[in-house]
Amino acid sequence: MALKDAAPPFILSLDIGTSSVRALMFDARGWRVAGIGAREPVTVRTAPDGAAEIDAGALFDAVGQCLDMALAQSASLIPPNAIGGVAVTTLAATLLALDRDGSPLTPIFTYADTRCTQDAAALRTRFDEREVHQRTGCLLRTSYWPAQLAWIRRTRPALFRQAASWATLGDYLELRLFGRRRISYSAASWTGLLDRTMLSWDLRLLGDLGVRPGQLAPLIDRDAPIQGLLPEHTARWTELAEIPWFPAIGDGAAANIGSGCAGPTRAAITIGTTGALRVALPDMEHVPSGLWCYRIDRHRALLGGATSEGGNVVAWLRETLRIDEDPNTLDRALAALPPDSHGLTILPFWAGERSPGWAGNARAVIAGLSLGVTPLDILRAGMEAVAYRFALILEQIEQAGVTPSVFVAGGGALLSSPAWMQIMTDVLGRPLIVATEPEVSARGAALLALDALGVTVDEDLIAANAAGFVPNPHHHARYRAAIARQQALYEKIVQRYDAASC
Repeated sequence: MALKDAAPPFILSLDIGTSSVRALMFDARGWRVAGIGAREPVTVRTAPDGAAEIDAGALFDAVGQCLDMALAQSASLIPPNAIGGVAVTTLAATLLALDRDGSPLTPIFTYADTRCTQDAAALRTRFDEREVHQRTGCLLRTSYWPAQLAWIRRTRPALFRQAASWATLGDYLELRLFGRRRISYSAASWTGLLDRTMLSWDLRLLGDLGVRPGQLAPLIDRDAPIQGLLPEHTARWTELAEIPWFPAIGDGAAANIGSGCAGPTRAAITIGTTGALRVALPDMEHVPSGLWCYRIDRHRALLGGATSEGGNVVAWLRETLRIDEDPNTLDRALAALPPDSHGLTILPFWAGERSPGWAGNARAVIAGLSLGVTPLDILRAGMEAVAYRFALILEQIEQAGVTPSVFVAGGGALLSSPAWMQIMTDVLGRPLIVATEPEVSARGAALLALDALGVTVDEDLIAANAAGFVPNPHHHARYRAAIARQQALYEKIVQRYDAASC
């Protein structure tokens, strides 16, 4: 959106993901202001033992650098005092331990950390997972706090006792900036410790884990801002000293709002480093097996499934197979390959499986290799394999009686590859349209902040989309057979992982 067309109040939106921190500016109509944007990379430390963690101090520094740059750009582009609020969205779920002074005792453990596999299995022996799933919307798996807290308690008992509090990235950020912290229902629902109907911390799980409710941040809704930066920050960010900051919300919730998928008829498909398919609903009484149900706010639920596989699979294959062609040339070459023509069946679990099977300790398998298979074949097969997991998630959503008619694509990995978007369209057998705003999570957080400020945004503008992709019925039929083949391999190989962990 050109500056001459932009309308105040403006929202500075912080989007903290697994690959980068971004700071962007949106106007009162929910459009991004051109010329204002900062990005700093995020490093996720991974290791063969399943570690996937981020240095908290380095991440806070990246946030600060993005704020510096975005505010410097804004000084000459928007009027003084025109920023109406700061919106925040973060990767979910995240966990870190803090001491009595609020200093980190641990790195930030991300949803992709699978070192707590043994502890997730132990929890499933002590609790009825189906009952916990209905109460919290989350399974007792490695992606969530119950297993991660149990792992810390078992492997680092001294640290567990030393921890004065447990935080997500969002409330840790508030603590650093304001000296106090809160957590939104949205962010809390991703922990696996929120009672999704009572909107309170789940005392039964907390008691079993040895965690006191007072060690967690107070719960609030996404429309309750905080103001008054600590003195150490006011000189650096004078423009934001008394501006309302809204609590962090989960990136998936923000992505749905930002892509215009705020109701049950429109589903958002997002593939960045990882992926998700989500539908916003007024409520969801029963959560289908294999899916999760988080909160957007006190009024809306978010039903869907997330994959640990996405752009990370493509990146790994490109690096490992040494495919270094220009991205546009490579995408055209991928698009030219016939669907499922390579003879390969891939289980794309380089980072374990989340939805729909939740075999967190599963690992990737490439079956059917022959001397005639090329690196390009393997790359296309990997992209198809990721798309098959989305088809299985959609089947479960529809079996629950939720039948979205519009599918909106988002996420950097998916949007950067027309070949992959056509694959996804053909696999699902549904038209796929492209969000006009590629930064859907940042935009969604901004839209929710505008709503909290009493600014009504035209729904038609939010839902406007560019031309999309139409499925080929012959390709769809071929992919249905490929999905069945992938599932047969899954049952033979991954089932034993799940059985071993139950």
